[in-house]
Amino acid sequence: MSFSSGSRRYLRRVSRPLLAVGLLAAGMTAAVASPAAAGTTLGQAAAEKGRYYGAAVGTYKFNDTTYMNLVNREFNSLVAENEMKWDATEPQQGRFTYTNGDRIVSHALSRGMTVRGHTLLWHAQQPDWAKNMSGSALRNAAINHVTQVATHFRGQIYAWDVVNEAFADGGSGGRRDSNLQRTGNDWIEAAFRAARAADPNAKLCYNDYNTDGINAKSTGIYNMVRDFKSRGVPIDCVGFQSHLGSSVPGDYQANLQRFADLGVDVQITELDILQANANAYAAVTRACLAVSRCTGITVWGVRDCDSWRGGDNALLFDCSGNKKAAYNAVLDTLNGGITPTPTGNRLRSEASGRCLDIPNSTTTNGTQVQIYDCHTNANQQFTVNGSALQVLGKCLQAPANAAAGTRVQIWDCNGGANQQWTLNSNGTVSNAQTGLCLDVNGAGTANGTAVIVWSCHGNANQRWARV
Repeated sequence: MSFSSGSRRYLRRVSRPLLAVGLLAAGMTAAVASPAAAGTTLGQAAAEKGRYYGAAVGTYKFNDTTYMNLVNREFNSLVAENEMKWDATEPQQGRFTYTNGDRIVSHALSRGMTVRGHTLLWHAQQPDWAKNMSGSALRNAAINHVTQVATHFRGQIYAWDVVNEAFADGGSGGRRDSNLQRTGNDWIEAAFRAARAADPNAKLCYNDYNTDGINAKSTGIYNMVRDFKSRGVPIDCVGFQSHLGSSVPGDYQANLQRFADLGVDVQITELDILQANANAYAAVTRACLAVSRCTGITVWGVRDCDSWRGGDNALLFDCSGNKKAAYNAVLDTLNGGITPTPTGNRLRSEASGRCLDIPNSTTTNGTQVQIYDCHTNANQQFTVNGSALQVLGKCLQAPANAAAGTRVQIWDCNGGANQQWTLNSNGTVSNAQTGLCLDVNGAGTANGTAVIVWSCHGNANQRWARV
């Protein structure tokens, strides 16, 4: 399920652990120690992972004490809902007003927060005078707007959404028809070049919705970014709005990673999730933590009653400012804790999204395990018995006194220490005899990749979820 964020903007203006090898009540021995520097707020916990956790805010709420207490306590980054858009900053051509945008920037910077600028150019929420322009006149006015606004905020903005929502929905992978697009296909490039000239130190982002998985729209954007990077067009980051239904696309992390592999940062820019599904919020957080160039997450609003999605109850706080289950899921995930309670017997690798698997359901002692596409057959069903993981009537084990790099296998259950596994608070699973962790060899993601024991480091190829 996806949502058109174009509707959101107009509505806003009117309305002004992971692991989970969770090992259940009978569960495994689990030494769950809180990290030494566990954050107590979203912003603090994210900062300890080298990231930000931000919120979209509006100055129309700045006199709401409950709202502002949450903003000041929980977040280390802010973005303006509407106050920095074209209609707000240049209501008449050549006459600029920054009062409300300045309020947000000043509030954030005075509290040590970063600011995302949103947005310099967009087909929606243009002032009436711009809507009535076309051709070179509109192009010149648009580039002047980018230059003037980025210059005004120069040195104060961490990252700008230079262009917002310029690609079409559907299967074309092409550009959206708009007055800006009709000025020439190079208008996005021209906007990025103007923004770089105006503020050389701000990160320059392209931002869009319905791009959460690998699909025609996200691939069209991917191709643009790849082209820009190859030609030296200044683009530093891509924003994924992530207005989600109750689940996260299975290729969400892979999509973030493919953009990061182009040499740009990726950011979750407008997150909200139907009924604030805690599992989905945790999954988005894990995905960002797993992609080294994912620099942060922004939720689009603070409380449910501040949200453009109304009755969807899509945010982390209820209207009274109380933390919801999704808040705890996010905080625990940022801190490397357990979120939320597991519901299945499969062990899914965070890095690949594939499951721990016994090849061909073979039950011979010594059969070596692998990862494979998740399914519901018995050869992926690992049940808990004390500290053992049982599958097909056998136990998962590291061979006796195994060294790092040794393949994990199944064997007749015997209660030995090499068949005992411990849940750790960062999502890893360690072997009692060796002290080594369950690891997907070489951080591989393909079907059939070997599963080994290796020195524990907590990277995504050592983190497992019970699903």
